[in-house]
Formats: sequence, structure tokens, C-alpha cells
Amino acid sequence: MKRSFLFPAVAVLLLTTGTALAQDNKAPASPPATASAKITSGATIKIDYSQPSVKGRTIGKDLEPLPGKVWRTGANKATVFETDKDIKVEGQDLPAGKYGLFTIAGDDEWTIIFNKTWEQWGAFNYDESKDALRVKVKPLKAPAFAEQFTINVDESGEVSLLWGDTETDFTVM
Repeated sequence: MKRSFLFPAVAVLLLTTGTALAQDNKAPASPPATASAKITSGATIKIDYSQPSVKGRTIGKDLEPLPGKVWRTGANKATVFETDKDIKVEGQDLPAGKYGLFTIAGDDEWTIIFNKTWEQWGAFNYDESKDALRVKVKPLKAPAFAEQFTINVDESGEVSLLWGDTETDFTVM
């Protein structure tokens, strides 16, 4: 009697374990990515983020960033911007450290936000009073459509946010 119960129990255990492990091997919908560079001023800039994909959706309508709303500048956890030295962003001072990188998108202007609370999920608990710096930049038409959100950091200090048909750049020195 004990054997007849033991075999089905072991079979169920093996099947559920195998299914759970197979699910862990699936690629995430918004995979993690890192952009980094040692810029000409000597500071090392590192940006950790997740890359959502457009997948036929409309950015600004059914996909972030939504006009006038704070965006985590990626997917999943808030994007983390880290500098190992004091820098200037668009000519304004930003001390060395880690920051949540948030944005507010507009047709004619984007606000780039460096928030002192870098460890959080999305922008759900974003608190404007914790902003270390805000700068405004002009978005451009991207040279090619970016199906997957991408951040690039150039050694010259140019940071590019590429998403759909928009490119938004800001300079760090």
C-alpha cells in the first residue's frame, strides 16, 4: 500500500519541480541591461535599467512614458544612475553617488530627474522632495526606431535614451 502511494507522490514532485525550473529559464519580458563609461572628466558613469519592448503598442498611450507623468526610465525596478565622482549634468552639479533616474516626457521637452531614493520598484513611491537634481532637455527624432528601450553612455559624457522614434540626450561632465 505504501509503495502505491509513494510512486505517484514522487512523480508529482518531479513534474512540479521540472515545470518550476523550466519557467526560470524563460527570458524576462524586460531584460536587465547596463550602460557605462569612464567619461573625459574621469568619472565613471553606470546606469542599471530594464529594457521594455514596444511590441506593437503606442508609446505615450498604452506604454510608458505617459505625457506629464513620472516614469522610471525603463521597466521593473527604478533605473539606477551611479557616478563615482562629482559631476555636472547639463551644467548643474550632481554629487557622487547612486540615484533613481526618472523622466517626465513631453513633446517639446523632457525633464531628467536624479532622485536620492534609487532602490524602489517602478515610480510608485517616487517622492519629488527627494530629488537631488532636475534638468530639462529637448527630445529629438531617433535615427532609427528603437523597439527595445536602450540607454547609451558615451566617453564624451553624452547619455542617450532611445525609445521608439525618440532620442533624448543629456550631457554629464
